[in-house]
Amino acid sequence: MIPQYLQDLFQQQSYNPDNFFLIAGPCVVESESLLDEVAGKVSEICKRLEIPYVFKASYRKANRTSASSFTGIGDDNALKLLQQTGQKYKLPTTSDIHAHDEAAPAAEFVDILQIPAFLCRQTDLLVAAAETGKVVNVKKGQFLNGPSMQFAVDKIRKAGNNKVLLTERGTTFGYQDLVVDYRNIPWMQEHGTPVVMDCTHSLQQPNQTSGVTGGNPQLIGTIAKAAIATGADGLFIETHPNPAVAKSDGANMLRLDLLEGLLEQLVKLRKAVI
Repeated sequence: MIPQYLQDLFQQQSYNPDNFFLIAGPCVVESESLLDEVAGKVSEICKRLEIPYVFKASYRKANRTSASSFTGIGDDNALKLLQQTGQKYKLPTTSDIHAHDEAAPAAEFVDILQIPAFLCRQTDLLVAAAETGKVVNVKKGQFLNGPSMQFAVDKIRKAGNNKVLLTERGTTFGYQDLVVDYRNIPWMQEHGTPVVMDCTHSLQQPNQTSGVTGGNPQLIGTIAKAAIATGADGLFIETHPNPAVAKSDGANMLRLDLLEGLLEQLVKLRKAVI
């Protein structure tokens, strides 16, 4: 069941409440035309399949392996484009924040504040996000298990905000790989929050000697199907018309023209398991 605080965000959409919800978009705001293309196509698909949809793009990428990697087009410009895209397609929007003083400014433009996995224990960041009153989506650290995420949830709730999501995005496996432990989905649901499966970042291969994170995008469907089968409430999928030229995380994004077929399969699977 989608909690009321998410239903409020989806009130301009027509959707099947028994469906999973989708958080999807390009990794980072590259241009207005990219946001328009992705939001337009994905919202069209989700309307047809009755999937509630949140549009995602990072206004700035602070966690990059190499200092020469693309970080954004400027915070103000990117945030305004995110807001504009959400208004145009009647979609709630989300972006990640990296420091406590980013929470309030970002909250003026987006509906969900996302806490990156590597920052999920940063108390001042969690509290600042909570104090905006926005929905806070905390990605589980690659170094934590599901039960330990109770402490992140507690910090947000003690700050007066009960609108929390948790996202599974894989666990460190050696130095340059991740593995998904699907026990974390029911474990994190025990904290009283919806749980999202990040189907793209969980396939990253970080810390490559090239300075560019690798990935296994051919397994996105496998991760997504297993997540639905194990009861995930939502899915997070980064998508791009041409991942090969994407300015961030191209190695693990789903090509936009492959999304519709995957979502069709996932809707059928959801019906079979609920």
